[in-house]
Amino acid sequence: MIRVAVCGALGKMGQEVVCAVEAAEDMELAAKIDIAADNMYHTIEEAARVEEIDVLVDFTQPKSIYENALFCLDNGIKMVIGTTGLTDEQIECLRKLSKEKNTGCLIAPNFSTGAVLMMMFAQQAARYFDNAEIIELHHNQKKDAPSGTAIKTAQMMAEVKSDLAAGNCPETETIEGARGGSSYADIHIHSVRMPGYIASQEVIFGSSGQILKIRHDSMDRKCYMQGVLLGIRHTFKENDFIYGLDHVLRCYGATHVETSELS
Repeated sequence: MIRVAVCGALGKMGQEVVCAVEAAEDMELAAKIDIAADNMYHTIEEAARVEEIDVLVDFTQPKSIYENALFCLDNGIKMVIGTTGLTDEQIECLRKLSKEKNTGCLIAPNFSTGAVLMMMFAQQAARYFDNAEIIELHHNQKKDAPSGTAIKTAQMMAEVKSDLAAGNCPETETIEGARGGSSYADIHIHSVRMPGYIASQEVIFGSSGQILKIRHDSMDRKCYMQGVLLGIRHTFKENDFIYGLDHVLRCYGATHVETSELS
C-alpha cells in the first residue's frame, strides 16, 4: 500500500487528487496538508512528524513549491510535483538533490495523458517543419505565464530542431508583447487568460502551402488524475528524477495506463 500525502489539499486540483487516491486500491491517504485548513495539517513538516509518507503530491503555489521540494528531498520523502513556476535553475538543483539523496522526484507540468501525447506529437512534428508557435489558454486565476506545459512543449521541440522561426522577417511590435514571448528554438508562446477555460494548448506548425495544428483541451480536472496516479506509482517504485510525464508514459507503455478505477 502506497501512503500518499497531498499538499494543497483544499485547492481544486488538490481535492481531485484526494478523491483519486482514496479510490485507488493500492493507495492510502496518509495526510491532507493545506495552510488554509483548520482540520488538517498546515505544513509538510507538521505532517511528516506524525505520519509515514511514501509519496507527497504537491499542487500548491509557485512561491512555495521550491522550498517544499527541498524539505521533502532532504528528508527522504518522494515527490510528485504538479505545481508549475519552477525555474530551469531550480529544476536542476532539485535534480542534483534527488540524485544525492537517492529519493525519487517527478515534476510534471501536465498530468493529462492526452496533453502529454500532444506534447510528444509536437516533438515529432517539429522534425519536419521549420516554423512553429504555441498558444496556451487557461482560466484567469492561473498565476504563472506561460504555462509549464507550453514551456515543456517548447523544450521538447527544441531538442529536435534548433530554430523554429526560420525565414521570419525582422519584427517591430507597436504594442509590446503582441508577438508573445520568444522561447526555446525561437518558438513564440502566446498566453491567454480567460474565465471559462480550464487548460488548452495548440501547437501550430507552418510551411509553404500547409498548416498543421495539434491541440488538446481539458474540460474537467478529473482528466489529470490518471496521470497523477501513474506518477505516484512510478515514483514509489523508483528513485529517479523525471521532468515530464512523457518519460513515464514511455517507460510504462499504454498497457500500464489504467482508466477503469477513475470511470
